[in-house]
Amino acid sequence: MADSGDPLCRPASEEELSRPLSVVDQAGWLGGSIAGKRVLCLAAGGGRQSSLYAAAGADVTVVDLSGAMLELDRRVAAERGYRMRVLQMTMEDLSGLADAEFDIVIHPVSTCYVPSVAPVFAEVARVTRPGGLYISQHKQPISLQAGYQRSVDGFPVRHAYYRDTPIPPPDVMSASAKRLREHGAIEFLHRWEDLVGGLCRSGFVIEDLIEPLHAKRDAAANSFADRATYIPPYVRIKARRIGSSSTTTAKIITP
Repeated sequence: MADSGDPLCRPASEEELSRPLSVVDQAGWLGGSIAGKRVLCLAAGGGRQSSLYAAAGADVTVVDLSGAMLELDRRVAAERGYRMRVLQMTMEDLSGLADAEFDIVIHPVSTCYVPSVAPVFAEVARVTRPGGLYISQHKQPISLQAGYQRSVDGFPVRHAYYRDTPIPPPDVMSASAKRLREHGAIEFLHRWEDLVGGLCRSGFVIEDLIEPLHAKRDAAANSFADRATYIPPYVRIKARRIGSSSTTTAKIITP
């Protein structure tokens, strides 16, 4: 994706970098300024997220599993003079980062690539200071369950909700499916108890939750916007780290 110039791997534009907070914080969750804040862009390589937060004045660390994606972050930082730390590691093991190191953790859609979100949330809780924010976006379970071709009754549910195996790829890679499922990626469904309950069990309190709107009533049948009218593709969660400075290590509790 990085080599092909996929839209998800394109750095922010000049216009976006001139107003970075309005781009990344449309919900107003970051409080108007992040200047001087220690921000972790988790599983967020590609040059976009890191550059926007750096342009807003944050002290940025970007973590990703892909060296090719991180190279885009290094390139943007060099071109624009941004200071940022770039680290290649998995979101399930952030052992290269210190306890309570970050004021804000920003996590775009990527938890779908791991079998369980519990170790991810535990690691995020460990590296987030008490009172810090964790803003994450995830694929909604129903979006991974449902098909991509509309029938007279809407979009059919094709895959079981209770499962621990990957979701099969789309039968046909339509334009809508390409926006919802990365070609060749192995993806897992995470239930609401995994996402919302898992955050709470890991040491966070949820302060807000939104479903980014992609629906259009007059959209062409079977398009991305048409499917989003029936099935919200994503959920974005604002969570705050609880606890004191002496209790920053999260404990995973199995329900």
